[in-house]
Amino acid sequence: MLCCHHAPGVLRGGVLSDGDRMIYQMLQAGQDLLSPARLQARGWAGILSGLEARHPALDGIRVLRGTLETFGHAGITHRRPEFEIGPVRVGNQLVEVEEEVVARTPFASLLHFRKDTPLRLPRVLVVAPMSGHFSTLLRGTVQVLLQDHDVYITDWHNARDVPPEAGRFGLDEFIAHVMGFLRAIGPGGHVLAVCQPVAAVLAAVALMAEDHDRASPRSMTLMAGPIDTRQHPTEVNRLAQTQPIAWFERSLIDTVPWRHRGAGRRVYPGMLQLAAFMTMNLGRHMKAHHEQVWNLADGQVARAAMHRRFYDEYFAVMDLPAEFFLETVATIFQEHALPLGRLAWRGRPVRPEAIRRTAVMTVEGERDDICGIGQTMAALDLCRSVPVTMRRHHLQTGVGHYGVFSGRRYAQAIYPRVREMIQANEG
Repeated sequence: MLCCHHAPGVLRGGVLSDGDRMIYQMLQAGQDLLSPARLQARGWAGILSGLEARHPALDGIRVLRGTLETFGHAGITHRRPEFEIGPVRVGNQLVEVEEEVVARTPFASLLHFRKDTPLRLPRVLVVAPMSGHFSTLLRGTVQVLLQDHDVYITDWHNARDVPPEAGRFGLDEFIAHVMGFLRAIGPGGHVLAVCQPVAAVLAAVALMAEDHDRASPRSMTLMAGPIDTRQHPTEVNRLAQTQPIAWFERSLIDTVPWRHRGAGRRVYPGMLQLAAFMTMNLGRHMKAHHEQVWNLADGQVARAAMHRRFYDEYFAVMDLPAEFFLETVATIFQEHALPLGRLAWRGRPVRPEAIRRTAVMTVEGERDDICGIGQTMAALDLCRSVPVTMRRHHLQTGVGHYGVFSGRRYAQAIYPRVREMIQANEG
């Protein structure tokens, strides 16, 4: 399962100690050493494929080919995958989708999925998580939204590709980006936040409301994110409480090596975050790769392709700016600054009660082991000035964290409610 919160504490207790240094260099060196072996494994798999065609009865060849191919495609990459969203159905027509960047900063691009249609559709900004994976994690979320909406997304850049002279990027800058991108879209838009950024999006909308900003969104949908992690805390929430923030800085933060554009920038390495995710569900990942060997050996083409698509995305990692990672852990997970009324943006208090005209919807999953039930719904109490008729909550039965924003249940059960809420507040 692809999860979107930081999982900072999973590597405590023996994997990395407080005195460790050169974390990034060691992780990168390991990947560099494995790359030739993976390339060679893919080459041998191709050779065995030809041999298998001549001797189809040799089971050993099929299993060996499947093993080599699985290993050869299991490498980590820092390259952003493509969205590759094909034609979508709008009304009774199939419409092509073209990606265009409409705004850019050193740390993010505002990506627009432009469709050639005369229909005027609600404009929606999807705020993707900055949590070790690229915004393409939300490919399924976007594809479903595109049926009825004009969709934009925050396409966060890999911090290891951002030169240090571009400056810092912390929680304040994240919030500023959300406000800036809402203004770029223009008045009358809507915003939808998935997982980790829900608190920042709520803060941005509160600040814009207090300023009577014309670009304040008409609706705000918050999906499976940490507004108040004191509510039904999960293992991820508890892990964030196990160490002081200074421990996270000493143990998990390193500088980008010299060969990358962001050389010298302090980051939380994406490879380290991936290791944390993998540790949380190690048995599941081992089983998936074991099954992939047999998918390839038995000629299960569709299953093998589905596995590869998932892990191509899962193993594509991005580094997080150190300031953003540390401030998120401290402010959201340790201090509970937002629900306690202590969150500030550049020294200015954030007041969710200032929101009056933006409809608010929260969505949670019954089986979410990353974001506990009630953690996102807490936003409805904080937005107490929004009329009750403009506040909604949906708890989806039978889904975990990822199922809140992707997959069949999202498309068939959750999305129709989100669409209804947006349309009801389209004006």
